[in-house]
Amino acid sequence: MRGSAAPTSPGAWDARSEALLGAPALTPHADGSLEPRPTEETVDAPSAGIAPAPSVTPAPVPSAAPSPASRTAAASRARRGNADPVKVLMHRHQELCARAVDPLEIAAGLEAQGFTDRTAARFRHRDVFSLAEELYARVPRGIESAPPTVPAAPRSDAWVLAVLTPGAAAAFTGIGLAVTHGPLRLAVGAAGALLLAGALLFAVRRGPLRAPDGAAPPAVRVWTLWLLAYAVAGDGLLAQVLSGGPDGPWDLAPGPLLGLALAVAPAAWCAQLFANRARRRIADSRGLADFAAGVRPLLLGTVTLQLLALTVLLGLTGFSSGALALGALLLFARLLTVHGFPETAAAALAAASAAEALALASVFAARVPAPGFDALAAPVRAVVDTWGPGAVPTLVCGAAALGLLAHATGSLVRASAHTP
Repeated sequence: MRGSAAPTSPGAWDARSEALLGAPALTPHADGSLEPRPTEETVDAPSAGIAPAPSVTPAPVPSAAPSPASRTAAASRARRGNADPVKVLMHRHQELCARAVDPLEIAAGLEAQGFTDRTAARFRHRDVFSLAEELYARVPRGIESAPPTVPAAPRSDAWVLAVLTPGAAAAFTGIGLAVTHGPLRLAVGAAGALLLAGALLFAVRRGPLRAPDGAAPPAVRVWTLWLLAYAVAGDGLLAQVLSGGPDGPWDLAPGPLLGLALAVAPAAWCAQLFANRARRRIADSRGLADFAAGVRPLLLGTVTLQLLALTVLLGLTGFSSGALALGALLLFARLLTVHGFPETAAAALAAASAAEALALASVFAARVPAPGFDALAAPVRAVVDTWGPGAVPTLVCGAAALGLLAHATGSLVRASAHTP
């Protein structure tokens, strides 16, 4: 029968057809370009005895070089084939991807939701930032523009006045305590304590020390007031309790509290410095690891600067190692609260308050006339006999501050801690 020649091996023809149909339509190259796969006719026509049709070379059409974003998206589509887990992720986080000004903001958002490099590997990417780059490239944005510079935290005269108020309140209280005696001095001290508490509350609600609404648990205020009250009266009370008292009014130490109140202003300045520099690093970094590497020394430098300022102020008003440890604890707790980690800060303040209260309670409990109760005060008595009453708040607040610093070096160097 005349007509087209039948293939010499139908089985081989079917196998080749299945291979061609199962191959991807486009073959990606290393440079990101895509080449059409050979068609069924051009591959199998010679083997079937059919002369191939003469090829016509099309005239070259000038085209612009593909952008890096388009090459990344095209290569990703060719690599994924029909299975596209990134598309599912893109729809799940559509709002985050649409409002992001750069891939790092998407990476920060994914990081805040628990994404790690191991999670990114399930989406066929080496790390979170690589995954964020593809999400940023695939979300339609219309006309592309250069990413805006991340703005610095606004500064106003209102928060400058707020952070200066605690120092002023403490100074007036200290002067009043110095020039009064007897019941009048007690009244001045009580009024000054209330005034200072209101000034501190006003300061932490303004400017760089302000936490997001509802971030700090209400009990944090109680623990903070307890720690400040112990810095003023705790050492004198503990000394009298250990000697069998209290037998009347004990010695107060308002000097450390004055230094802590004056240190609110440099603490606010250091907090703003850290926030502004971290936001600039978000715009300049090439990835999450690069951001963390740049922010970690910035955090440690800011903390060192604040502790030096606190040491100088305490030296002018009455230095106390317990007050220095307390100042470090309050600084770290506030930084963590401002940047989205209030639970850890609250836990550290609660633990320090409980430890100081337990030290006093153990001495009172040792007076119970029962076997074994006298041993409850042995640890506190040994510490006080060796280093003095001020060693208790130094050890308690110092341990809590070191724990918060260790947590901060891991939490505050994440990009998600510095993005809205």
